[in-house]
Amino acid sequence: MNIGDVAALSGLPAKTIRYYEDIGLVKPLRSANGYRSFRESDAHKLAFLGRARALGFSIEDCRNLMALYEDEHRASAEVKDIAEHHLERIDSKIAELKEMRATLAHLVDACAGDHRPDCPILADLAKEQSGEDRLENTA
Repeated sequence: MNIGDVAALSGLPAKTIRYYEDIGLVKPLRSANGYRSFRESDAHKLAFLGRARALGFSIEDCRNLMALYEDEHRASAEVKDIAEHHLERIDSKIAELKEMRATLAHLVDACAGDHRPDCPILADLAKEQSGEDRLENTA
């Protein structure tokens, strides 16, 4: 099947499929004229990758998960380890987003939003960070 067919089956855009081929996640056959020819197994792998990416797994995690999926002698503990580490990253990101939301909500509440030029939102964005704050924000 061609890239349009496999895109429809997997739910991924052709551009993403080409990218996954470029980085070696899928390896379609090539015809004599250079056109990609995808197998049913390629469509299945691409759907697998699409679901993994939708859950936020990194490309490297996807590569490892795919290798484990294809390994009939895998230990499910390896799969769980990848998923647990990803879950920790998600929890960390949620905590960061909650902190950002609380800060922004406080600034929005403090702003009168009227005709006066003074604005706590702009004042906060413009304030100098201490060296310690800068280190935290770059970590």
